[in-house]
Amino acid sequence: MLFSWKGSVLKKIYPVLLLLFIFSWGIYFYHLKFPKTEFPLNVTVFTLMGISLAIFLGFCNSAAYERFWEGRKLWGSLVIHSRSLAFQLLNYVDTSKKEQSYSIDLIVAFTYALKGQLRSQDVMLEMRRLLPSDFCDFLADKKYKPTIILNELTRWLQEQHKAGKLDSIEKVRIDQNINELSIILGGCERILHTRIPFVYFVLLHRTVYIYCFMLPFGLIDTISWAMPFFVTFVGYSFMALDAIVDEIAEPFGYDENDLALDNMCQNIEYSLCELADKPLPVVMDYNRDFVLT
Repeated sequence: MLFSWKGSVLKKIYPVLLLLFIFSWGIYFYHLKFPKTEFPLNVTVFTLMGISLAIFLGFCNSAAYERFWEGRKLWGSLVIHSRSLAFQLLNYVDTSKKEQSYSIDLIVAFTYALKGQLRSQDVMLEMRRLLPSDFCDFLADKKYKPTIILNELTRWLQEQHKAGKLDSIEKVRIDQNINELSIILGGCERILHTRIPFVYFVLLHRTVYIYCFMLPFGLIDTISWAMPFFVTFVGYSFMALDAIVDEIAEPFGYDENDLALDNMCQNIEYSLCELADKPLPVVMDYNRDFVLT
């Protein structure tokens, strides 16, 4: 863990840490050349500032992690309810193999469409792989593709009910799982569109950097040549936590510590294809950069 680079925020903050280290040595050599120069700062001032800064960092970290944790729970629920819905469609709807396959493809397409909406990503390649061309043409210019796909799944279910292939009791149960997918969609949209207020990040960034670059002036008389090393270590702890807050506050992005939406979508597709006895897709492991066969 001491030498781990993948997933670490050190590669984002090391230029600033290097600058802080050089700046600290500059203060040390200046004080060495002009020993009579006094800096009107002492450790007590930085202790009080450090305590208040740590409390504020802790608050921001809790707010950011709560967003990450909620996103994780929503996508975990997506895995559960998509499989539960597939169980019901495959066993309770007395229809042809082709129609069952279409319903499963709609569930898989919903997961990819949700990922695309959360990341502002074009997912029409996956849509055309999974869905009929006429429906894809209808879907292409839609802004909220997951909603359209859920509506199509509900319409398909209603058709099966009217055709006598599904009784009313089982239809209600299946509708509950479709409603759960709609709730997951709304929860993800809430996280995406209601961000942590920008003023918190501005205040946090300014306070952390001002504190770290003022710290050498308060420690130069206390620990002498060890000051640059200690300041850099303190700067690493504060700046790293600041970078972590910035990263996990938006859990649906592409950062290494964000949610693995690509892998989760592919896991859902793979498991549902196994259930429906469909050809299994090639699954890419985005964490290890090789193909699983």
